[in-house]
Amino acid sequence: MKLIELIIDERDGSSGIDAVSVVESPAIEENFIALSKHEIELKEIDTEKRILMGAALIPNKKIYRVNEKTKEEFEIFFSEQTVRQAMELFFKKGNQSKATQEHAKAIEGMTVVESWLIEDSVHDKSVKYGFSLPQGTWMISMKVDNDQVWNDVKLGKVKGFSIEGFFADKLDMSIEQKEKEEIIEQLKNLLK
Repeated sequence: MKLIELIIDERDGSSGIDAVSVVESPAIEENFIALSKHEIELKEIDTEKRILMGAALIPNKKIYRVNEKTKEEFEIFFSEQTVRQAMELFFKKGNQSKATQEHAKAIEGMTVVESWLIEDSVHDKSVKYGFSLPQGTWMISMKVDNDQVWNDVKLGKVKGFSIEGFFADKLDMSIEQKEKEEIIEQLKNLLK
């Protein structure tokens, strides 16, 4: 099966993550946990926090895909460097309050309130909440002020995060770069 590395094309302003979608079946196959007063003891808080925590991107995790037009099956993955770059660009673009449900409709009342990369898979905060994820994983916590989404979480209809955005195919990028280099070489030869 073909394996494709997705990268961020820094020359393309639309490259990166535009929104976080809450979904029933996350492609990265990691569910989030819903944080409430029953799972975290905070002395000054006695109501539900309504915060979801989970992985947004896991480096080097193979994700199965099918091309809708050609029915070709393949897998994609993101390097640790691309995960970091995607996280940073997400915040630079101010997308922390952009969310969708099942990649179908934009939803209000959802905000990424915490974000970090796992640097130590033994002592990271994520371990405290039962996650066992590799170094370089982008973790997020999302505040849910949307009553319908929170109800869907409690009913088990929403189980994880899925990113929405635009990435370049590293294979296509390398071919494109090679073509540019060949054109430059041809121009140099013409100018001799």
